Amino acid sequence: MRELSRTVMTVLATVLALWLVLGFWPLSVWSRAVLSLCIVLVSGALLWRQWQLRQYRQVVSTQITENCLPPEDFQGAVVLVCGDTASLFPAGAAYRETRQGWYMRAENAEQLPLLAQHLAARCPALVSQASVLLAILPEQHTQDETLAQSLRGWRRSIAQCRTWLNGLPPVWSVVWVSPPASEIQEDTCWFTVTPDLPGVRVRQNGHVALPVADWQRESGSYASRLYQTLWLDSVLALTERHVTRPLSIRQGELLPLKICATGVCLTPVTAVEDNLWQQQITGITTLSPVCTSITGMLPLPEVLLAYLPRRHGISRRMQDVRLAGGIGFLFLALAMLASFINNQRLVRSVGDHLAVYHRLNGTPPAPKQQAQQRLRADSHQLDDWKRRGEPLRYGLGLYQGMRLIPPVEAALTDWAPPPPPRPVIKKIVQGPQTIRLDSMSLFDTGKWVLKPGSTKLLVNSLVGIKAKPGWLIVVAGHTDSTGDDKSNQVLSLKRAESVRDWMRDTGDVPESCFAVQGYGESRPVATNDTPEGRALNRRVEISLVPQANACQLPGNTPASSDDGVSKNEME
Repeated sequence: MRELSRTVMTVLATVLALWLVLGFWPLSVWSRAVLSLCIVLVSGALLWRQWQLRQYRQVVSTQITENCLPPEDFQGAVVLVCGDTASLFPAGAAYRETRQGWYMRAENAEQLPLLAQHLAARCPALVSQASVLLAILPEQHTQDETLAQSLRGWRRSIAQCRTWLNGLPPVWSVVWVSPPASEIQEDTCWFTVTPDLPGVRVRQNGHVALPVADWQRESGSYASRLYQTLWLDSVLALTERHVTRPLSIRQGELLPLKICATGVCLTPVTAVEDNLWQQQITGITTLSPVCTSITGMLPLPEVLLAYLPRRHGISRRMQDVRLAGGIGFLFLALAMLASFINNQRLVRSVGDHLAVYHRLNGTPPAPKQQAQQRLRADSHQLDDWKRRGEPLRYGLGLYQGMRLIPPVEAALTDWAPPPPPRPVIKKIVQGPQTIRLDSMSLFDTGKWVLKPGSTKLLVNSLVGIKAKPGWLIVVAGHTDSTGDDKSNQVLSLKRAESVRDWMRDTGDVPESCFAVQGYGESRPVATNDTPEGRALNRRVEISLVPQANACQLPGNTPASSDDGVSKNEME
């Protein structure tokens, strides 16, 4: 179950990270792709590592039987025993059960974290009752370095248990040493150092814990108990030098390990020749204790269980819930930060567009019209989000688009671009029937072919020019003073002929009704020294001139001129 929860947490973190990158953070497409790929690769590596560890633990866990675990309703202490455990358990047994505790044996450093893992997976409710007992038998070690190497391995193994036991469990140590040969008693005597009481206390089954001095003064053999006290001082000195002090200092990646309680049991122990305890006593008294051999098991430290610190902690399931909540909270915090950044960018972008729009005065109108188009795009986007709802990357209660709509709409209504300029038709009536057309509206510069869009202009302007007998349609072309005289005269004549040809072909008017003239620059109507004057001089004039027999239809008598109509002079 623990492995499954780790996998679920990894997948959850991966999904939320991808959602954050792809849906919230303002990144470019390339940056999103690269970051998403990195997240997927890291997640895949973590899942692969978890799978490898699961396979390894499954192989090693075959050495651990399920029967060594206590029942889920067990009320006593759950003790993981490591160190010198061979004399504490029956041959082939993986656990010992007592009235106050359930002792599980770790035969080697690899088994200890596996025991913790099985306990957390099968009996998560008992995790808060778990502790680690470091058992030391100095009479079974002959070299300081061998004991130190063994303690380093167990220390590393104990640190790994924090993953499964909701942090580092209480760690306590017990030393079993044979008493003086003449002082072996049937009632096992325990000497303990616990955080609740100062100094060394003597604890015996069924008795109150007493200070060593009070224990010595009790009825009985004072000399015998004094001898045991001196023996105890040597045991405590050996424990301080080989166990307590090395564990309390940092060694490389190994953090200091605090022993919460220490116990010493004076009871017969199977010993080897030239062991550490013999070396300790020989160095002090020059006498070597006798090596003994026993067949029974050593007593378990039941008297210390009641004095171990109690852990209230949380269950593994609650720990997973907290981890999932922490991942969700981190995602929400980063998503809100991304939403805040996105909204600030939106406000700054629309604000910049408004500032540029208001700074332009509309002269010329093109820049302000372009700025107005940007504002219209902003307005369309904001209105669309108002109807359909803003995107999630702007949401989470931080959306600022609603307050941008009024200033944008107000800016769009306070200015309108001027209407497009209409073609200029300069109509100067020199007589009753004279029309002046701007050459630039009909022809390109230096050309005499009518523009494609000039037909409409000619139709609107010449609707009143109608051919009738006795009237001559005179078409005269004029230019400004730019260029030489001969070229200007030819250009003016060609333009007049183009207008004549269009009227002839469109209105089905006989060519005899027209008179075409090209005056070049010889008849200006304004000065050629200014652009405005030159524009007025570039023109084509159409006039109706009364003339006998002009535009005469066959079989009809000539029409006389109307009275009161004088001949129009062409400029």
